[in-house]
Parts: sequence; structure tokens; C-alpha cells
Amino acid sequence: MIRPLALAALPALLVLTGCPSLDPMWRQPKQKAYDAGPSGHGMARPPAGTVPYRSLVEPAVATGLAPDGTPLRIAPVPVTAELLALGRKKFDIHCAVCHGVLGDGQSQLALNMSLRKPPSLHDFRDVGDGFIYQVVTNGFGLMASYASDLDVQERWAVVAYVRALQLSQRASLDQVPPDARGQLDGEGR
Repeated sequence: MIRPLALAALPALLVLTGCPSLDPMWRQPKQKAYDAGPSGHGMARPPAGTVPYRSLVEPAVATGLAPDGTPLRIAPVPVTAELLALGRKKFDIHCAVCHGVLGDGQSQLALNMSLRKPPSLHDFRDVGDGFIYQVVTNGFGLMASYASDLDVQERWAVVAYVRALQLSQRASLDQVPPDARGQLDGEGR
């Protein structure tokens, strides 16, 4: 048999447990993220190509594009030895698997690809640095985007290293610094 005191406490217990029908917060109008609303979404998606309001990075650095929407011809970041070292490290981790350590498209993985082999990066000497940055950021063809794996600085470092690889494979002897020419002469050309 249920005691009368327990029966009297039952309504109070229901109120104290936060019954949704009694809580005014449950009944108030609200818009959840991406629920259908007047614009079709609770949160509006930003337009393509926008840069966050409080971004500390200039739009050209963040996107690789000039104000008119064309890829930048020259990287907007200074190329230093540290940037090239970072670029080599990131290239070896993310890019060399398919494009090869020399960027020539010759790797073990590329040899086993049946659909389409990765291109030689040396064929892209005439495109702007912004184009290469865009490819790393957004992907191209069968190549996926690396925006989630490489931050803005690391992507520009990869671009700088790709340019260094391109130069190293087609450099003439007069482009080599005089102190390093002796090493090349000793190797026998």
C-alpha cells in the first residue's frame, strides 16, 4: 500500500524533474543550425571564397588569388631557408608519395596507378604560384584537397619547395653558386 505522503509528493517530483511540457524554455521559438527557416537555413552559409572577419591572414595569402580572381604569379610570402625546409618536410610527407621525391611523377605508388598517373610537377613551370597553391588547397583531378592537412603557411612552403625542385632539375651550371660548382665538377657531368 502506498503511503499518503508519497502520493502527495508525486506531483512535486514531476515538476522538479523538469518535465518538458512545464518548462517555458522548451516552448520558446528558436532556430537550430541548418534547420529550414526563412532563408532555408538557420545559419547562413558564407559565400564561396570569403575569408573570416577576424582572419589575421591577408586574402591573397589565404586564397592564392589576386583581387581580380586570377592566381597570383608570385607567392605573397617571403621565401626563406626555413620556409623551404618546411616545404621539403611537408612535400615528402604528403606529395612525394604520388609525385615522387623529385616531383617528376615517378613513385612506386604512381607505377601501380591504373586510372591515371600523377603528372610531373616540372610540366607546371609556366603557371603562377597561386595556381599551385590552389591545387594544394582545393585538389585537382584525382588529387584530393590538402587544406585540412596543411595550414596556409605550410601550403605556401610546399609551393616554394615545388619551385625549388623545378629549378634544381633544369638549372644550368652558371646558375649554381661558385662555391658549390666544385662539388658538381668533381661528380662528373
